[in-house]
Amino acid sequence: MEVVENSKTGVSYWKIPQSKLRIRTGNTPYGQGVFACDPIPAGTALGEVRGTIIQGSDYQSDYCMDLGENQSLEPHAPYRYVNHCCEPNCELYQIDLEDESGVEHPMIVIEASRDIAVDDQLTIDYAWPAEEAIPCGCGAESCRGYIVHPDERELAVKLHSRGA
Repeated sequence: MEVVENSKTGVSYWKIPQSKLRIRTGNTPYGQGVFACDPIPAGTALGEVRGTIIQGSDYQSDYCMDLGENQSLEPHAPYRYVNHCCEPNCELYQIDLEDESGVEHPMIVIEASRDIAVDDQLTIDYAWPAEEAIPCGCGAESCRGYIVHPDERELAVKLHSRGA
């Protein structure tokens, strides 16, 4: 992705080569977020979430994405700043690509799951396990109260009520 600066506003944004859509990072109540500069139709692949693949099951950071098989992706900007929402407008997909020697390499792609308007924040559902859930402040009408997988909401409530 190419970083481009709007000469009139001074705002920098990433130009997504395959779709020509523009996104930008900006401030949110929880730090940085990613916002649409153009309308984005549902089903649009926004781009690859690139970063560093870390080996080891105990790696953690504020941004890492679990790839399974003891691998995590530490994403680079801009997608490292995609925040959680209980009613997300994007989804992540993992595609395993095979190189010439037959070794598979995971690729994470972000796609709009519904239409996204200009200046809307791009969000995904983190769907964390109940043991790792933290209070959620996404503001969605159907907010689960915790950043947790929908199937584990009740367990997260129990764990937090016990002070776990």
